[in-house]
Amino acid sequence: MKNVKKLLNSNNIKLTTAREAILWVLNDAKKPLNYEEIKSLLKIDMDKATFYRNISLFEDEKIVQKFESNDKKWYFEIIKKSHAHFLCDSCHNIICMNFNLNENLEEYTINSVLLKGICKDCK
Repeated sequence: MKNVKKLLNSNNIKLTTAREAILWVLNDAKKPLNYEEIKSLLKIDMDKATFYRNISLFEDEKIVQKFESNDKKWYFEIIKKSHAHFLCDSCHNIICMNFNLNENLEEYTINSVLLKGICKDCK
């Protein structure tokens, strides 16, 4: 991902400490994170309302996407490229899967796919 400040600037979003902190946590993440995980990684104090207000702005600007997991929590990630997520029904682990989502679907634009089942570790 390009510099967080440039990303915000290119989307005409004012740079704030909270916005920058959220985006850096999401940028460094290897998988989608929920609110509690993001909050634990933030280097600043931030209340829940501030977090969700900024996440909503990022979603509106197509910077961040979210999905609900089996544990009824919302997970967030920076939109880098379209990909699928696998959610394990047993351990609730989330795995980003890299395969071509647009294969044989030329007339569609697919941003994300959610697959559910049992992961190889739990099988």
